[in-house]
Amino acid sequence: MKHRENNPREEDTRSNPALSDLDGILANLKSGKIGINQSEPAQDDSSQDAPDEGNRSAADNEKPDSGQSTDDDSPEKSRKKEPFNLKKEIISWIQVLAAAAVIAFIINTQIIANSQVPTGSMESTIMAGDRVIGSRLSYRFGEPERGDIAIFIYPDDEARGVKTYYVKRIIGLPGDTIDIIDGKVYINGSDTPLDEPYLNEPMDPEPPQHYEVPEGCYFMMGDNRNHSNDSRRWTNKYVKREKLIAKVLFQYFPKIQMLE
Repeated sequence: MKHRENNPREEDTRSNPALSDLDGILANLKSGKIGINQSEPAQDDSSQDAPDEGNRSAADNEKPDSGQSTDDDSPEKSRKKEPFNLKKEIISWIQVLAAAAVIAFIINTQIIANSQVPTGSMESTIMAGDRVIGSRLSYRFGEPERGDIAIFIYPDDEARGVKTYYVKRIIGLPGDTIDIIDGKVYINGSDTPLDEPYLNEPMDPEPPQHYEVPEGCYFMMGDNRNHSNDSRRWTNKYVKREKLIAKVLFQYFPKIQMLE
C-alpha cells in the first residue's frame, strides 16, 4: 500500500482560504487571464454577489419607499395632533374682520356712495325710502353734467356745521343763467325750455325766477318740482364743485334698476 505524503502546501491551502485565493490569482496571471493592471475577474459564485435575501428584506422593511407617505406624515394626522389654540383662533378672526372693515371703509369712502332718499322730492324717478348707489369716481375723474342725479352735501346745513346728504338733479352748470317762467326752465336765455322727460308732473306756475350760477357751482332741482326743497328754496342756493360727492348710477332697494 502506497503511503501518500501530505503536501504542506495543500494543508496550508485548506487551512487558509487566503492562500487558495492567492493560488487562483497566480494561475490566472500565468494563463494571461488577468494582467498586472487588471482587476481580479468576478467570481462565478453568485451567492457572494447577491445580498442575503433575509437581510435585504429586513433592509427593505426598515426603509419605506420615498414616494409614499406614512400615516404619521399625512395632513390629517398632523391636524389631529395640533391642539386647539383659542387665543390663536380669536386673533385670526380679528384679523379677518379688521381686513373686511378696512376694505369696506375704502370702498365706501373712495369708490361708492350709499344713500337713502328720505323724501319724495325725486319722485317718480326715486321714491321715498329707496336706496341708491353713486360713483365717487365719476366726479373724481370727470366733470358733472346737466341732468346728472347727484349726491351732495346740503349747503344750508353745512353752513350750520351739520353734514347732510341730499340727492337732486343737476340743472345749472357753472356760468349758466337759469330762468324759470310759467313752470318752464330756460337755460342761458334760450327761447326753448329745457327738455325734462323725467318730471313727475308739470311745475305749478310761479312768479318768474332768475339765477346766475357762479363759477365752480351747480344749481340743483328735484324731479318732483312741486314738492322739492331744492336750489329755488335754499338760502345758499348753489352747490360747490367739491361738495358733489357722487353720481347716482342705480337703485338697489327695494328693486334694482339703473337711474338716469
